[in-house]
Amino acid sequence: MIAVTERQEEPQVPEGEQPSRPKIEKLFKILVRENASDLHLKAGQPPILRIKGALQNLKMEPLTDRQIERLFYELVDPKRREAFERHGSVDFAYEFEEGWRVRVNAFRQRGHISLACRLVQRYIPTFEELNLPPILAKIAEYPTGLVLMVGATGTGKSTTLAAMIEHINNTRRCHILTIEDPIEYSFTDKKSFINQREIMLDVEDWVTALKYAMREDPDVIMVGEMRDPETFQAGLTAAETGHLVLGSMHAAYSTQVVGRVLEMFPPDKHTMIRQSLASNLRAIIAQMLLPSCKRGVAMVPAVEILLANPTVRSLIMRGEEHKLGDVIYAGRQEGMQDLTLAIADLVKKEMVLQKVALELAPNREKLSMALRGIDLGAGKIIG
Repeated sequence: MIAVTERQEEPQVPEGEQPSRPKIEKLFKILVRENASDLHLKAGQPPILRIKGALQNLKMEPLTDRQIERLFYELVDPKRREAFERHGSVDFAYEFEEGWRVRVNAFRQRGHISLACRLVQRYIPTFEELNLPPILAKIAEYPTGLVLMVGATGTGKSTTLAAMIEHINNTRRCHILTIEDPIEYSFTDKKSFINQREIMLDVEDWVTALKYAMREDPDVIMVGEMRDPETFQAGLTAAETGHLVLGSMHAAYSTQVVGRVLEMFPPDKHTMIRQSLASNLRAIIAQMLLPSCKRGVAMVPAVEILLANPTVRSLIMRGEEHKLGDVIYAGRQEGMQDLTLAIADLVKKEMVLQKVALELAPNREKLSMALRGIDLGAGKIIG
């Protein structure tokens, strides 16, 4: 349990008082001070921090539903309040002192308001600092095409995409347009100039944002989430018309992506979508986070990388994406990376404990073999 060192940091809002700054900022400052990644507020519980992956209570009295309601409504504008009351949840970003930002998700549970607040780091780390494979720099340097970043919620997709955008910003003179919900990293123009649009704040929805993106003369477009057929189709169209499009999706592995994309569309459009993916896909990056045993590193990414070479394009066209895992394993010389081998490599580099890796690995038997030095081999790929 973490003690609150200053009594005034307890988030109590007196009746009738209109604070100059939202009271919840005091909790956000504790989030920064304790080097925590997340803050959770739930009625009947004290504030809870996530530090290095573990949940710890602040040494405070449990919050009432009324207190959390006041903290939340101080924080949001009328438009987001209306959205919350209509849908029962809302996402937004909030900036407090000295440029710190939090990504807030407010939601109703059992009739009460709960908040999940994630601290967004101001500094955009490099690939090396994030322990990401160097091939990501080459992927970010593609002039056109579609690059998809996938993984479960909370696996660092946004941070990896930010590192890719920052690499472009540092190395290429171009116009970068990001579409996000909410904006998670604030970029500073360097070689590139960057415009960032936030859903509900700057533009009504994803489809509208992508529709008008074509009129805003971008070279690179980053789409924070491609979760419906209209958004995905718009992203594909942007890639087809000579832009580099970086987008994120919810899928655990790169081998699942084609199937997830096709699920968005009716069967009579599948052939067209396969053709477009085969022509425009450049890479799929799948990521998961593991607790690190290295001093000063809380979490470390394990990354799977599929590069769209001629074999990949052929398999997508023929509906044989179940063979993509074999392509990844066989394509290591090209820069492709198998997820299991990536986890094994983290263990060998003493960044992740073997016990932890085996507990969290998607395929424990395959990882165990890799750690024993057994060649996993690859299935036969028909080119």
